[in-house]
Amino acid sequence: MLAAGAMAVELKLPGKIRLAVIGQDGHIGDVLGPLPQLPDVEVVGYCEGKEAALAALGKKIKNERAKGFLDQRKMLDELKPDVVAVVNDDGARARGVLDCLERGIHCIAEKPLAITRADLEKVKKAARESKGNLSMLVPLRFAPHFKAVRAVVASGEIGEVLLMGGQKSYKRGATTDWKNNRASYGSTMLWIGPHLVDLFYFAGRIKMTEAFCWQTNVRDAALGDRENVVGAVFRLANGGVAELRMDYLRPDSAPTHEDDRLRVAGTTGVVEYTAATGVTVVSNGSKPRRLESLPEAGSVFMDFLDSVYNGKGGGLTAEEVFHVSDAIQAADDSSRSGRTVKI
Repeated sequence: MLAAGAMAVELKLPGKIRLAVIGQDGHIGDVLGPLPQLPDVEVVGYCEGKEAALAALGKKIKNERAKGFLDQRKMLDELKPDVVAVVNDDGARARGVLDCLERGIHCIAEKPLAITRADLEKVKKAARESKGNLSMLVPLRFAPHFKAVRAVVASGEIGEVLLMGGQKSYKRGATTDWKNNRASYGSTMLWIGPHLVDLFYFAGRIKMTEAFCWQTNVRDAALGDRENVVGAVFRLANGGVAELRMDYLRPDSAPTHEDDRLRVAGTTGVVEYTAATGVTVVSNGSKPRRLESLPEAGSVFMDFLDSVYNGKGGGLTAEEVFHVSDAIQAADDSSRSGRTVKI
């Protein structure tokens, strides 16, 4: 079965591409899932910090020729892979990305790229100076319903975008040690927030200039440092507003693990998506409707490879990755300071 968002068609690349993987948290499925559609890509190495985790990752790789390592720098220097997927815990992410970029290796990383402003600036500087390209695993923009929202906005039907709203509600799930410690998790804004902030920029095509955020853990001591309720607002460059809400409060009885929603309101209409309603449009130019025909699913990993090696793709640019990273860092900083933070 394909990972969420993976394309069913094969992507041909100009030669054999040697892929290595660091860690196995978050959206590793968006890297490993499309491999059957990438006949030119082979996983040659993988790395984890402990033997048990390394063995578990090896089972996910499903390639007996791939070599396991407990030291990521040793793996990079010995194997010299063409591309690396960095999907370790959030606190270790920046070091993994920097180790790749400093060696000129193409890197696609789980989000966030870093959990501190200082480390984010190091990553941005390394990306500007490296021969390697950098991208981030924000797969929702490649999902059919969110691509449909973007297409409606791009058509001009709803006019100038002035207000965007988004939601991600997750089941609490089992406790996870690295997510319950700020040093390895960062924050819920940094972990989940990139999905919604990326959708805002993807759909609205308007930069964010300021952020204000509240995030806290309410009555769930088992989650440790992990915030279970988050609210944030972003000022748009045109004077509009984007607001998001995120939580770990979705009931265990719910039919899905998460409940994602996106609403984009403009001067002449509104387009929104929920799982219950699908993509709906209300505008001055047409009758209210639900979109029955949606774009094909894409893949953030395949798009990255297509862009790097074929000069195509480009569904997610470095400029977008860094703007989203700056915006979530500003929101996280705001939640610590209690003040609005410029992006």
